[in-house]
Amino acid sequence: PHLTESYGSSQDPPEKETPSCTVKSFPNAINHTIEWSRKQFENLFIKPAQAVNTYLSEPNYLESSLKYSGSSKEQIEQIVSYLVTDKPLTFEECIIWARLQFERDYNNEIRQLLFSLPKDAVTTSGQPFWSGPKRAPDPLVFNSSDPTHLEYVIAAANLHAFNYGLKGERDAAIFRKVADSVIVPEFMPRSGVQIQVNENEPVAQADDGADEIEDLKLKLPSPSSLAGYRLTPVEFEKDDDTNFHIDFITAASNLRAMNYKIEPASRHTTKQIAGKIIPAIATTTSLVTGLVCLELYKIIDGKNKLEEFRNGFINLALPFFGFSEPIAAAKKKYGSTEWTLWDRFEFANDPTLNDIIAWFKSNHNLEITMVSQGVSMLWSSFVGKKKSEERLPMKFSKLVEHVSRKAIPPHVKQLVVEIMVSDEDGEDVEVPFLVVQI
Repeated sequence: PHLTESYGSSQDPPEKETPSCTVKSFPNAINHTIEWSRKQFENLFIKPAQAVNTYLSEPNYLESSLKYSGSSKEQIEQIVSYLVTDKPLTFEECIIWARLQFERDYNNEIRQLLFSLPKDAVTTSGQPFWSGPKRAPDPLVFNSSDPTHLEYVIAAANLHAFNYGLKGERDAAIFRKVADSVIVPEFMPRSGVQIQVNENEPVAQADDGADEIEDLKLKLPSPSSLAGYRLTPVEFEKDDDTNFHIDFITAASNLRAMNYKIEPASRHTTKQIAGKIIPAIATTTSLVTGLVCLELYKIIDGKNKLEEFRNGFINLALPFFGFSEPIAAAKKKYGSTEWTLWDRFEFANDPTLNDIIAWFKSNHNLEITMVSQGVSMLWSSFVGKKKSEERLPMKFSKLVEHVSRKAIPPHVKQLVVEIMVSDEDGEDVEVPFLVVQI
C-alpha cells in the first residue's frame, strides 16, 4: 500500500474475439455455439426485463433514449412483447413461449438463412459458398422425446417464469404434454433479407418505419397504469446447479451444434467455457498463497521501502521461479498536490452533496462537475435546476438510495464515490476517489 502499483494497474492483452458473423450464422466449433447461447441468455432473460423496467420507471424513456438508438423499432417491439403480447399469466404460457422460441431459433432462422444462402450457392468466383469453415446447417424439427429438445424447453420456460415472478416446474411430463400441444404458426422465408457474410461487411440494419414505431407505441400501456410493476432480470450465476442458467446455455448451445453438425459439449465443458473458468491446480494455488503471505509478513514487519518487496513469476511445469522489484505507483497531480491510486478523500458523518462541493471549492479551488457511485450518476452540472435543488441538500446515503432506487444494505458503512472536477481555468483535473462514511 502507498508504494507499488496495484494488480489492476496493468491489463492482460485483449482476448481474441470471434467475428460476429461467425457466431450468428457460420459457427464451426462448439465455442462458437456456446458464445451464441450466452448471448441468447442475455437477449431473452436479462436485457428485455431491464428495458421494460426502464420504460416503466423513466419518464419519456422512449423519446429521450430510443431516438439515439439505431434499433428503436426492435427495442419497442421487445417491450411490447414482454409487457403486452407475450406476457404470461400462468406457467403453462411460459412453456408455450419456450416451445415457440425453439421453433424460431432452431428451425425458422435456419430456414431463412438457407433461403437467403441456399446449399448450392456459389461465390462471385464460382466456388461453393458452403465450403471450408462454413457449414451448411439443417433446421431441427421439435421432438419432445429428444432429451436436449426437452431440456431447452424446461430451462427456457423456468427462466421466463422467473422474469415474471411465476412459480416454476420440473416435471418433464408436464412440459412434454404442453409442448406437444402447441400450434406452431406456419413460417415463410422472406426475400431480401441480408446476411452478413464476413466481419468487414456492415451489419444489416432493420428499416425502422416511423409509422410502424408509432403503431407499436400505441400498444404500450402507460407506465402510470402499471405503477410499481417490475420484471426481474436474471443475474447469471454459473455455480448454482438449480437455477437453470447453465442448463439453458448447454441445451441452447448443443441444439445450435446439432443445426451445424458440430460435436455437442457436456454440461461441465459448457459451464467452463460460458463461465470463463480458468483451471487451477492446488499445488500452484498453494505456492501463490505462500508467496503472498511472505509479502504480507513484510508489511506487518513495518517494511516501507520499495526494494524490500517482490513480484513473483512462477511456472511449475518448466519449472521457473522469477522475482523482480515491483513498479512504483504512478504519481498524478492536481494543483501542487501529488497523489497515487492509494489516496482517497474521506468524508465522515454522511455529509450532503452541497457540503462536499463546498469543501472542494474552499480547500482546493476545484469545481465538481459530476458525481457518481457504482453505476448511478448522482448529480452533474448539466442536470436541470429542479433536480439540483432536490439532490444537493440530501444526505449522501439518501441521495444514493434516491437515484439508484435501492436501499443501502445495513452492513455497508462507507461508499466509494467517483467525481469529475475542473480547475479555475475550466480544465478537467483527475483526483482520487472519495470515501463517504454513512
